[in-house]
Order: sequence, then C-alpha cells, then structure tokens
Amino acid sequence: MSIPWQIASAIRGVLDFPKRSRLRTKRGSIALASSAEPVLSFGGVLERREFIHGGAVKLLHLRDAFPSSAEVFNILYLVSSAQPPFARDLWEICRRRGIKFVWNQNGVAYRGWAGAEAERFNGPMRWLRDRADYVVYQSDFCRMASDEFLGPADRPASILFNPVDLERFSPPPEPVPATPLRLLSLGTHSYPDRVLSAVQCLSVLRKDGIEATLTIAGKMEWPGATDQVRSEIQTLGLENEIRLLPAFTQEEAVALYRSHHIVLHPKYLDPCPTVVIESLACGLPVVGSASGGLPEMVPSDCGALIPVPLVWDRMITPPASEWAAAVKKVIPHLVEFSRNARQHAVQHFRAETWIAEHRRIFEKLLA
Repeated sequence: MSIPWQIASAIRGVLDFPKRSRLRTKRGSIALASSAEPVLSFGGVLERREFIHGGAVKLLHLRDAFPSSAEVFNILYLVSSAQPPFARDLWEICRRRGIKFVWNQNGVAYRGWAGAEAERFNGPMRWLRDRADYVVYQSDFCRMASDEFLGPADRPASILFNPVDLERFSPPPEPVPATPLRLLSLGTHSYPDRVLSAVQCLSVLRKDGIEATLTIAGKMEWPGATDQVRSEIQTLGLENEIRLLPAFTQEEAVALYRSHHIVLHPKYLDPCPTVVIESLACGLPVVGSASGGLPEMVPSDCGALIPVPLVWDRMITPPASEWAAAVKKVIPHLVEFSRNARQHAVQHFRAETWIAEHRRIFEKLLA
C-alpha cells in the first residue's frame, strides 16, 4: 500500500534525526533557566514554519503567554504532530540539564493512512511520550488512540482541547446573506476523499434545488491533487460554484469563516481539529464525520455528525448523499445552531482557560 508523500517525508525525517540533531546541538548551548517562572522552548518549531497551522497553532498561545528561549529554558514543550527533527537528542540534552519535558499528544499513525509504515511513525512518538514529565492529550480520543497504538502510558496527564482566540475568531459583525448557502471546507487535505466528498456533496445539494456554493481552502497534499479535484469539478459542472484557495494564514482564516454559513469537515478519525474549534468560535455549525474527537467537540445543537464505524485499517468517507442530508438537517436551524456554536466555543475552547491549565502544570513541575 502506498502512503502519502508527506508521511514518507516525515518518516525519513524521523529516521535520520540523530545525525542532524548532533550537528544542530553542537552549534547551540542549552542551559537550565534559573527563573522560578516557566520559560519554554518549542524545539525551534515556530521558527521553521512559513505558515503556522495544524499542530503548531496552539504553540502561538503558549509563546504569547510565557517567556520562551531557544537556549535557556526550564520546560521543553513538544507537540506530537509538529515535532522538530532532532527531538530525541534534544530531550537527552534537556534531561542532563534538569529541564522538564511536556508532551502534547495529538493523533497516532494507523494502517488506514500510514499503511505498513505506521509503527515506524509511532515508534519515535512512543519513545518521547514515555519520557515526558507530563502528557497533555488533545481529546479523549487522542488518549484512547495513544493507548491503542503506543501502549498505556504511566505518566501524569490531562485532557485539554486545543484553544482558540475568541476575540480574533468571532462571528461577523453582520450576518452573511442567506443565499446562496455558502459551504466551507478547509485545512491541510491529505487524501482525495476528504475533498472529493465535499465537491460531490455540493452537487447533490444543487440537484435537490438548494442554491449553494463551496470554498475549498488549504493545501492538497496527495500527488496530482489539483488536477484530480479540478477534473471532478468539471465533470459535475460546478466550475462557477466552487473556489479553490491555497494555504492560508490565521488572519485569512478568520475572513474565510466569517463569509460562510457551514463548515464541512469530512476527515475520518480527526483527533482534535483546530479548524472545527475555530469554526464554532466564528459561529459556523459543523457537518462532519462522527469519528475521532468530533463527537466530543460538536454537540447535536451545533451541527450534524454522520455516524461511521471505528476501524483502523482504512479511511471511511460517507457517500455524498449522506453529507447532503446532514447539511439539510442544519439549514432550518442555521441561526440557532450558529448562536449555539459560538456559545459552545466560549464555554469549552477559551484560550485563557487552556493557558491557565498549562500554568498550573508548569508550576507543579517546576516546584
């Protein structure tokens, strides 16, 4: 079974990180910060990314709330889905310096998306998680999947959903015009069905007499992605109803949410998607797969989730007819669900609460 190129690239990075990390660490001098207050390092992840998205977004909240340094710090904070390539050697240096290590666990690799390479991907994650002084799981699903594929971890831990800046990600000042219905699917699209199901959903809705459009935003990472998606759009005669946009910044994301009505999130077993949290914060109901962390994150009065079985050996995408039916369930309650979505985000995903919980964790470790 072939695997997406970005997974293969990540695996290659994991396999040769000892050689590269020794070259990197020789050039720097890592020391334990003498401060009694938390001083963080993120392993250089933020400095190396042109677009901060996915697993790295939450680090921006920590960077803004706590002092950080690449060389003198007392807490190393790493995210499983945004690891630096020299993570293991970095941990070993931090251990010798007496620096505490916090591991934020997102999803794991399984056969459905990583094929036979899953264990090669999970191995470094397991090694680091099992040496953490504290583990933050992004959802209960993340903990369950971690126990399933990395083994149970005898480490202090908490479950903390990813945070959102509620001032930045907020509903638009004026409601979006009621017609056409504006659907949005965004993120990093790593496999075809995640995008094609949204395109086909729009086709079904329009055949059923619903005036609707679709915006697909974000990088499509499988080989030949753009040609395949454009071909499907042309085949269905939707060239004038669908926009394809490239990778976007956090600022551009806000404008996208505020100009649409509903977010489609077809990804299967998504552990704790930031785009879903941001959508709810902006007052957008979510239509998605009832898998991964979504059942914990999207209550029934904030959208519609399509039931799917839990399997690990393949990616399950419901047919377009089920996506369209789920959208139709939301349409009559759009105003109410939009209000509920915002309120749910305020209650459960507030960045200030997430930061306060991290401060408690950091201070306990340093004490």
